[in-house]
Amino acid sequence: MAGKTALVTGSTSGIGLAIASGLAAQGVKIMLNGLGDPGEIEALRAEMARTYGIEVLFDGANLLRADEIGGLIGAIDAKLGGVDILVNNAGIQHVSPIESFPPEKWDAIIGLNLTSSFHTVRLTFEKMKTRRWGRIVNMASAHALVASPFKSAYVAAKHGLLGFTKTIALEGAEFGITCNAICPGYVKTPLVEKQIPDTAKARGMTEEQVIRDVLLAAQPTKEFVHVEDVAALAVFLCSDAGKAINGAPMSIDGGWVAA
Repeated sequence: MAGKTALVTGSTSGIGLAIASGLAAQGVKIMLNGLGDPGEIEALRAEMARTYGIEVLFDGANLLRADEIGGLIGAIDAKLGGVDILVNNAGIQHVSPIESFPPEKWDAIIGLNLTSSFHTVRLTFEKMKTRRWGRIVNMASAHALVASPFKSAYVAAKHGLLGFTKTIALEGAEFGITCNAICPGYVKTPLVEKQIPDTAKARGMTEEQVIRDVLLAAQPTKEFVHVEDVAALAVFLCSDAGKAINGAPMSIDGGWVAA
């Protein structure tokens, strides 16, 4: 993978940052994208470039806007030579009973967790086909395979993302392009930590009970998945060793969906 270019969305923290770092360690040029303090992001970008000796750029495009996604892909084409590896990781969550689920939250979750991946893929796919090589990793979730209450928008988006993944896998199969979905269980990231209070409110539980009896109850290991584990799987899927894996939902959930 050395010398190739990756766009990892939502890569200023959590899973996305771990994946970007894992790819950078393989000599892949990185375009970071995400939210955060500008000074902290610049320090992160510079440190990654120094540590791995590769080019690292940042673009703060709002992935809820198709025009800004277009600008992001255009910047990669101009500065890094185009996207070889695309990791659609950016996502948001909201926990609420359906009767009180805010419509604007529904729209935002579907927009970021699903529709943004449509735009990044449609804008990079043709050049991957021309080069006859590409790797697309869509960060789904165990919720792409099973449901949980009070997460209607997130579950709908992740189920949709898995269907999208399978379709793109078929379209790219004869062009050296793979498209797979990683389906983690609960990973201790800022996204998960933010939903604990909302889940506690929705279920009438304490936050400690949510962690023990809701989040980790689903995972037979009774442990959170680590971001490094997810990153290692993503890097494998992007490597030549993973070239025969295509259109697959790759569970990494401590056994959650085995039940």
